[in-house]
Amino acid sequence: MPGPALHLAVEIDGDGAHPAAWRRAAHSPDQLLTPRRVARVAAIAENAGFTLITLDDGVLPPGAAPDLVGRIGAVERAAFIAASTSTIGIAPVVPVTYAEPFHVSSQLASLDHISAGRAGWVVTEEERPEAARAWGRPLVSDADARARESRDGVEVARALWDSWEDDAVIRSVATSRYLDRERLHYIGFTGETYAVKGPAIVPRPPQGQLVVLGRPDRVPPAQLDVALVEGRELASVAAAAAAAGTPRVFAEVEVALDTPEATAAERVTDLERHAPWSDRGRLRHLGSASQLITLLRELHHHVDGVRLHPLVLDEDLPVLSRLVLPALSEQRLLARPLPGTSLRPTLGLERPANRFAAAAVAAQEGSR
Repeated sequence: MPGPALHLAVEIDGDGAHPAAWRRAAHSPDQLLTPRRVARVAAIAENAGFTLITLDDGVLPPGAAPDLVGRIGAVERAAFIAASTSTIGIAPVVPVTYAEPFHVSSQLASLDHISAGRAGWVVTEEERPEAARAWGRPLVSDADARARESRDGVEVARALWDSWEDDAVIRSVATSRYLDRERLHYIGFTGETYAVKGPAIVPRPPQGQLVVLGRPDRVPPAQLDVALVEGRELASVAAAAAAAGTPRVFAEVEVALDTPEATAAERVTDLERHAPWSDRGRLRHLGSASQLITLLRELHHHVDGVRLHPLVLDEDLPVLSRLVLPALSEQRLLARPLPGTSLRPTLGLERPANRFAAAAVAAQEGSR
């Protein structure tokens, strides 16, 4: 069942969800990757009251001629945003189809430290064969194999985040000890394609475990904190949400809103002259802000949050900020993150106990 208010996330990679979104952007193409633009978009989302921003990523360029665009790594952008924001959650997309889970877990743990506990992780897959060549790795060719890599990658990352107990860092000047080695642990993971011994090289994240988001058909629901569910109609989204089996569920919604300059339909038609807006099986809203508010109100009966994918960030994000989120807030349907609060409590998730510390306590109690 949904909570008392709806969490809203927004994807801010590139210029928007449409591959030709750059043609309607408010900046020149050479400004896409500048720190100023990244910080500006994040600030707009934070000030509007979004719970979370996500940053798409992959080893290959996110487009093709004539709309070829570039991107900086999602974790690097997330770290920059973390230093320039104070309340909004930040979740980079990081596939582990070919990336080393040990390195991914270290990067994400560092991000959680930088953001003071506001980090998440969107788990996805590298599906294109060219990605294997870019990594210099054997091709992971079928869906089951990619799902295995995601499953094992999340398992390794979660184990490594627990490989340091919360009080492992002691910083004792009197004894010249920085760490209590008894509170560092080997994880001893052995999967079908690799093994990881550990422990991690970064202390346990402030949240204990970062918030892990992903599709429950690609990552086992038991490994997820937030399921990202899709469906072209409201009924399909509701059914997927009911079957998710995760603590929280977010619906994926693509949006194109009416603006003072053009209707949503006119804007989509303009961009479709250059490239098609691919159907990814998601719920799609084209229309006014008030119609989107109605849709979000209906979704609130089935999900805990919604991740929005705006058609063009420079056009849709201002409408969301001026008309949609304030209206939801007035109706007490919007969950706004509070200063000084990490992402897990913002989403109503408990901070998990360290598995090794919990096992030690259980062993002591069992020996009495």
